[in-house]
Amino acid sequence: MDIQSLGLFYRDKLLNEVVPFWFPRAHDAEHGGLYHCFDADGSLVDSDKSVWAQGRMAWMLLTLYNTVEKRPEWLAYAESALDFLVRKCVDPSDGRMYFHVAADGTPIRKRRYAFSECFAAIAFAAHSKAAGSEKSAREARHWFDLFADIFFTPGRMIPKSTGRRPVEGLGPRMIMLVTAQELRKYLGDADGFYTKWIDRCISDLKRLFLKPEIKAVMETVAPDGSIIDHFDERTQNPGHAIEGGWFILEEARHRGRDPELIEIGCSMIDWSLSRGWDDKYGGLLYYTDVYHLPVQEYWHNMKFWWPHDEALIGTCLAFILTGDDRYAEWHEKVKDWAFSHLQDPVHGEWFGYCERDGSPANTLKGSMWKSFFHHPRALWTCAHYCGQF
Repeated sequence: MDIQSLGLFYRDKLLNEVVPFWFPRAHDAEHGGLYHCFDADGSLVDSDKSVWAQGRMAWMLLTLYNTVEKRPEWLAYAESALDFLVRKCVDPSDGRMYFHVAADGTPIRKRRYAFSECFAAIAFAAHSKAAGSEKSAREARHWFDLFADIFFTPGRMIPKSTGRRPVEGLGPRMIMLVTAQELRKYLGDADGFYTKWIDRCISDLKRLFLKPEIKAVMETVAPDGSIIDHFDERTQNPGHAIEGGWFILEEARHRGRDPELIEIGCSMIDWSLSRGWDDKYGGLLYYTDVYHLPVQEYWHNMKFWWPHDEALIGTCLAFILTGDDRYAEWHEKVKDWAFSHLQDPVHGEWFGYCERDGSPANTLKGSMWKSFFHHPRALWTCAHYCGQF
């Protein structure tokens, strides 16, 4: 792997294709905040706003501002999103964030999950550095604490089911891990507060979700970590597990290449690539079954953009930390497939969705789920690991 050339490739894609696609068109000068539902040519498909996209996009802009160049427009767009979040996206009845609002902030939908809050936390943390703002640091701590309370206080979250088949989920641990990493980076780690959260999440991942005997990472398990033999609980999401793997590898890097964490992170990536890569058409399947049984979700064999972004980061960092050529080979394999099927050669950026054979499912570049986050994060992170930022 030619690290320098790879870093320059990702830098170029990020700064000369992806950022110009999104900005300034994503900024809502009338209401504040950021649009994100765009067609291939950048035309606006829907003016509604995902609340978590406001935090995600602000964080990405602030990451660029803090590490690449202090462009005033990047800071201004991010501050518009953060202002919109606190003015329009918080339910005054309980202090929780909505999930989906109209362009002017009219609430459309609220979910029981607190992921909007965690993305607000990392955005405000990044802003605290960009603007030297103690107010933003307090906002970051507030939203982190609310996220932690909702997900990790027993009985706090509104139940989804009857409780007759209790489960534990991978998602909250993964997101808590990376959120704590971000706040530790920007706000410090007094008394090891954020590191303790990280250690707790890694312990839960090992204890509950990693199954070395069958080389699998589970999304959902019973409270004792056992596999529940039903459709939903057998379903795996390879891209999600790879994402969790690189979060752990990043922690290994932070701790001076901790060998135990490298082994855990690489195992999660190895098992997920093995189970998720489509040997017939290439690319990562969206869902698989832990026992190789049929998956009930009808989009299970589609190829979404973000698992490939996570695989780019995971294989890049695994190679950097281990020097193992198989990760370089995997990285090139993922990169070749993704840029030949997801990349728009006319307008730049990636399309979001392909059919199993790699043909475009539609022309969306942004939606309520896809925004200025996963793809630019992958480009920035790979460039960063290759010495560019």
